[in-house]
Amino acid sequence: MDILLREDRDGVAILTLNRPEGLNALSGSLARALQAAVEDCIAGGTVRCILLTGAGRGFCSGADLGEKLEPEAGKTLLETWYHPMVLALRHCPIPIVAAVNGVAAGAGMSLALLADIILCSENASFLQAFARIGLVPDCGSSWLIARRIGEARARELTLLAEKLDAEKALDWGLVNRLCPAEKLMDEALVVARRLANGPVNALSRIRALHESAAALNFEDQLAEEDRLQRECSGGAEVREGRAAFLEKRAAKFTGIPRTT
Repeated sequence: MDILLREDRDGVAILTLNRPEGLNALSGSLARALQAAVEDCIAGGTVRCILLTGAGRGFCSGADLGEKLEPEAGKTLLETWYHPMVLALRHCPIPIVAAVNGVAAGAGMSLALLADIILCSENASFLQAFARIGLVPDCGSSWLIARRIGEARARELTLLAEKLDAEKALDWGLVNRLCPAEKLMDEALVVARRLANGPVNALSRIRALHESAAALNFEDQLAEEDRLQRECSGGAEVREGRAAFLEKRAAKFTGIPRTT
C-alpha cells in the first residue's frame, strides 16, 4: 500500500497521507514521501495548488513514536527525518490548502498550520501533547501556533496539552472554515480550484510576503512589497488582469504558466 497518495485534478495536486490504521502517523518514510511529493509538484510546473489531507478517521496523529529511526551522522533525529519535509512545505511557492478530517496532533498539527488556508470537519481536533510525555513542541509548531492564534493561547495549548475541538479552533482563528464531515473535501476542492485558477505567480509572491512579514520591520517589508510588485507588473498575469477589467470579463489566468 502506498503511504502517500497523489491525485491531480485541474491543476490541483491532492496529497493524501495514507496510513489510516495509525491515524496517518508520520513515519520517517511518510515524511520523506511527502517532502518528495511537494518537491515534485514544484518542479513539474503544472501544479497550481496543493491540497493536503489524510485517509480514514485522522489527518495526522504526529510522529510515529513506535518507529525507531536513526539520525544521519552529525545531525539530530528531527534534522534528518522531519525538518526537510517541514521546510519543503514552508518554502513551497505553490498555495497550499489543508483539509483536516480528524485529529491533527504534534507534527501533524504543524502540517496543517503550514497550509495557507485550513478547512476542518466537525470531527477534527488539534493537540500539542508534547508536555504529557516530557517533550517540547517541534516541527515548527511553537512558531506556527502563535502566529495563528496569538501568544497567550499558544502557551495555553502547549503548556496544558489540552485537545482543541473543531468549533473552538474556528473561534480561536486556528482554522479558516468549519465544514460538515461529508462536505469537507468538496469544499476544500472548491477553495483549491479557485487558487489554481488564479494568478499563481502573483499568489506565490503574496505567500512570500506573508512569510517575510514575520521577520522584517515595516520599512523593510515596504521594500519587499515594492520588489515583488515590480516583478509582477511586467508579467502576463497583470496584463490579463488589466485586459479583463477593461473588457468587463472574468480574467483567465490558467493559460499562463507557473514560473515560480
